Formats: sequence, C-alpha cells, structure tokens
Amino acid sequence: MKIIVIGLGNFGSAVAIKLAALGHEVIGVDSQIQKVENVKDKITYAVMLDCTDAQALKTIPVHESDVVLVAIGEDFGASILTTAILKKMNVKRLISRTISPIHRTILEAIGVMEILSPEEDSAERFVKKIDMSNVLDYLDLSDDYAIVEAVIPQKYIGLSIRECDVRHKYNINILTIKHDKEIKNIVGQTVIKPEIIGVVSPEYIFDANDIIIAFGHTGDLKKWLH
Repeated sequence: MKIIVIGLGNFGSAVAIKLAALGHEVIGVDSQIQKVENVKDKITYAVMLDCTDAQALKTIPVHESDVVLVAIGEDFGASILTTAILKKMNVKRLISRTISPIHRTILEAIGVMEILSPEEDSAERFVKKIDMSNVLDYLDLSDDYAIVEAVIPQKYIGLSIRECDVRHKYNINILTIKHDKEIKNIVGQTVIKPEIIGVVSPEYIFDANDIIIAFGHTGDLKKWLH
C-alpha cells in the first residue's frame, strides 16, 4: 500500500518506520526539517512541507495513496486545518489523530470517520491494523491471538454465516456484527456511529454495510482477510 504520514513526531515517525519495514510505500511529511531528517533513511520518502497550505498539499500524491494519516500531535490548529483540507480533497482513506476530547468533537463535526486516540492507539496497534486488508480496528489478546474489526469481504454479501463457514475454512470465530447508524452530534451535524447488533446466529445474512468482529490466530486472520 501507499501511505502518507503527516506529522513525524514520536507517534507519526514510529508508524511510518514500522509500515516501511513491512514493505509499504511510505511518504513522511513534516514542517520541521529535523523531524524529516530523522526518518528520511528509514522510509520511502520524506519531505518538509506546510500541510496547512492547500496548494502545498497538492504537491504530494494524496489521491494516489491508500491511506493518509494526520499524526500531528503538538499543534491543535495545524491538525484541524490539515484534516479539513484533506477531507475536502476527498482522499481515499483519511485517518486523523486526536489529542483531546474537544479535538475529537471538531474532527467528528467535519466528518472524519476514523479517529485515533493516543490513550487507546499505540503505533504498534495502528500498524497492525493498517497492515491487514480492510481492518478498521485491531486488539492483541496475546502474541498469537487477536480480535479484529473488518469490512465485510464482498464475496460474503448476501450469504449467511453458515454458508460462509469461516470457522472451518479459516479457523475464525465471528463474534458479532456492527452497523453504521446516523445520529446528530452536539453541534447538530449528522455523524456516523457504530451499533452492535448482539450475538449473531448461523443464519444471519451479511449486508454490504456490515463490519465483522472476529477472533482468531493472527496468521489465520491475515490469511482470511487477504
């Protein structure tokens, strides 16, 4: 995958370096030359850029990238402005890191669907999530086992859990299903919130908007998702 990481502080640089080590094409961006210098030999490409400038952002391949991560963790204003510009540019997948509850509220208000919290999301956890196809969240239970939230594979839409038979084919257990639900936030704007449907039966029919929450060995999960 091609991934752009904007903000090369401790979190952003750790994510960029780990993803590059896994074989992804990683472009790191920061407004401070020293942070760019620190990672330039460890990732695909590093550039100094003011990402609060819409014209400057157009000089990097945001539309050709699979993921754009705004990892700015020190400058609240720069994070919001950069995210807003990228949102308007309609990048494929935009993920932004929040540094406070009010920051999260503003990100939700401008329609950001994927928000990272430094209290919950380590660089290691985020890298594992990105490295697996279609994974929205990832929770290590041990060195070998994990729970993932994943976008439903297209081939499963319209089939029942019994028909997909992932338990026998991949040794994966489907724990439950999440749906996206529209609600109003505190500023009156419609945002998407997940809703758990509860314990699913083998006869449950998968819908195109389903998010599968599954448990299994990390190797089996990777094989299933790829």
